[in-house]
Amino acid sequence: MPPNFLNALRTSFVSSPGTQPHSFPLPFLYPQRRSASILSGLSDNSGAYHKRIRRGRGPSSGKGKTSGRGHKGQKQHGKVPRGFNGGQTPDEVVHGIRGFVNTFSVQMKPLNLEKVQLWVEQGRLDPSKPITIRELAKSRCVASVKDGVKLLAKGSEKITSPLNIVTSRASASAIAAIEAAGGSVITRYYTPESIRRITKGETDPIHSLQSRIAFDGHNEAGNYPKRLPDPTSRKDIEYYRDPAHRGYLSYQLDEGQGPSLFFKTPGTGAFVAKKVKKKATSAAENRIW
Repeated sequence: MPPNFLNALRTSFVSSPGTQPHSFPLPFLYPQRRSASILSGLSDNSGAYHKRIRRGRGPSSGKGKTSGRGHKGQKQHGKVPRGFNGGQTPDEVVHGIRGFVNTFSVQMKPLNLEKVQLWVEQGRLDPSKPITIRELAKSRCVASVKDGVKLLAKGSEKITSPLNIVTSRASASAIAAIEAAGGSVITRYYTPESIRRITKGETDPIHSLQSRIAFDGHNEAGNYPKRLPDPTSRKDIEYYRDPAHRGYLSYQLDEGQGPSLFFKTPGTGAFVAKKVKKKATSAAENRIW
């Protein structure tokens, strides 16, 4: 567009005294002007980066002269390998490496009965409803649960109300104390990922495909996007099949059957005697010569 035509449009749209200016075409007629002062004010957020340490630039910086390495020696002139012991025989060679890391161990969060009873008395846990990992985590009765919660019997004499507790594991004395007060204990399988989903409300804390857990008014699983897993390893299956542990898979056992998947319970299977056929011998085979 020619400059003369632009000037004509500008003068035609300029409002005279006492008239209202035309606001629509003005931004298109006048070129945009942006101040360049914003470039000098640009900066990162506070703490977004750390200033590089300039070494060997004078004593006032605290990193001058020796640059923070000290005086002489191998650590000042170069690098020292990890575990280097001055050239003599390393300690792991002299004494050997002992012990190992058990990759199959689980980290159970201990929970004593006295703390559960205290939370009930303070109104932080509802004894009329099943107490699961979700209620324990929501009420801050336990925190930082990794592989599960184990119920212990410390303070069992303080249990006065019947409680229905669903945990990962429970000691024999804790089970006896809860059942003596008229309550029940059920142990079921959890994984660290399922525990995280339970605390977020994405998974049912009780019911799964293989569970048959029944409480008054709490028998049906809710509508959750994620499903609660069941054990797959032999060690976990045998633990939760054991009625002594109050495992939720103990309904799978017949009367008199043990929880083991490998060893059969004596007297439960039918004994079939093998018949050994005797080889018929002729008179010629009985001769000595």
